[in-house]
Amino acid sequence: MASCNSEGERFSMNPYGQFDNALDLQSQVTDGLLQYDESLQLYTLTATGAGVAGETGRDDYFFAWKAVQGDFILRAELHSDPDIPGRGTFGLAVRNTISDDSGMISMAVGSNGTMSLVSRNSKGGDSNTETTADLNPDVIEVERVNGRFRFRAARFGEPLVLVAESEAVLRNELHAGLFVSGGSPEIPASAVFRNVRIVKPMPEDAVQYQQYLGSRMEVLDVESGMRTILFDSEHSVQAPNWTVDGKRLIYNSNGYLYNYHLDTGRITYLNTGFAISNNNDHVISIDGSLLAISHHVAEDNNQSTIYVLPVDGSDEPQQVTGTGLGHAFLHGISPDNRFVTFTGWRNGKYDIYIADIGTMEETQLTDTPFLDDGSEYTPDGSYIYFNSNRSGAMQIWRMKPDGSEQTRVTFDENFNDWFPHISPDGRKILFLSYGTDVESGDHPFYKHVTLRMMPADGGEPRIVAYLYGGQGTINVPSWSPDSKRVAFVSNSGRFY
Repeated sequence: MASCNSEGERFSMNPYGQFDNALDLQSQVTDGLLQYDESLQLYTLTATGAGVAGETGRDDYFFAWKAVQGDFILRAELHSDPDIPGRGTFGLAVRNTISDDSGMISMAVGSNGTMSLVSRNSKGGDSNTETTADLNPDVIEVERVNGRFRFRAARFGEPLVLVAESEAVLRNELHAGLFVSGGSPEIPASAVFRNVRIVKPMPEDAVQYQQYLGSRMEVLDVESGMRTILFDSEHSVQAPNWTVDGKRLIYNSNGYLYNYHLDTGRITYLNTGFAISNNNDHVISIDGSLLAISHHVAEDNNQSTIYVLPVDGSDEPQQVTGTGLGHAFLHGISPDNRFVTFTGWRNGKYDIYIADIGTMEETQLTDTPFLDDGSEYTPDGSYIYFNSNRSGAMQIWRMKPDGSEQTRVTFDENFNDWFPHISPDGRKILFLSYGTDVESGDHPFYKHVTLRMMPADGGEPRIVAYLYGGQGTINVPSWSPDSKRVAFVSNSGRFY
């Protein structure tokens, strides 16, 4: 994994990946090992120890850890590797120190899939073990919020569920990480973890759209669920588009647009002329020739206004939506490059419109008292997909290009679904899902969210990524040309 900011400075990864170090907790155990595969971003932990609070009451496992302070999120997925021998016990541990009798709280998953919460409030104190669930999970997560620890787990593709919650008395500064135990000197236990993410969340009293976290540009293989971090940035990086030639990602940061060159990792400025107050609504045409952007015009009360330009940039973008009409938030371009589709503030509410690129003439497609947003054409132009909360929850809908036959597509009101993106081959729909902790008409930054995918011809959506993000994650189309991957942004602050 390479790391760079939006100006393109790069930094090398350390041999422990996202962790600070890795070690055996008991000195007499010397065969623990962390192998980090930088290209695949996989972590293989190998160990023999007896486990959490073993026969001696001390912890005996191999531990990969990162120093964290205050609130944090640690999430990992168990990766199936046929070359790895028997699986031992694995899990998440949060410790005051790296001594084997430290105050700690751990979630252990046994080889039979049973989960146990093990805690010790002080150094050398008694440990307490509580069996919590029999999920046999391959996705595990621990979060600290205001001193309270929450452990969640799931089978990949299903929603994370809360399996344990504790107010363990631990320090502000902790060692948080992954562990493995349970093998023998002859056959060590091993576990391979993928999609490991350590997140510093936004403080609860932060002001949205005024305070920002850093960003991680990621690519997801939608069938396997494997993710790769391309770079991280101290800036708010948002909403990648994948160019039709497969060579670049185009994203926005601080009002400007940038190219991320996938072959070299270089970041270059994309010229948008006078339009240097761009938001995260920018779209590449299906044929790859045009780039449409949403620029806030200072002379028009800072209204978001749509322009088009060649995909490689221009000094003079062409205006598409009118002055003095209200915000126009772009979401799609018709396959014939004649129209853009957008969410427009008109007549005191937001609805979906199209605008003729040549004449700037607007046509209203939806007219409800609810919020309709995220409109996008299918590659063949037969439908426009969008999200609407007219049913109560925010759900995915579709309609004909003239606004007729408005039909609901998703139905699970345990999710609020935003920004449907149809794959270039027309077979899949991927979208962002919030939980019910977020109001249906809101799509804020910095929340626990998922990416979900479903067949375009119908069926149940399934989760393909668990992340901390939201606004700016995947507002606009970001499919790879071969329909196998998507690019998106997740978020984290700095720990130190």
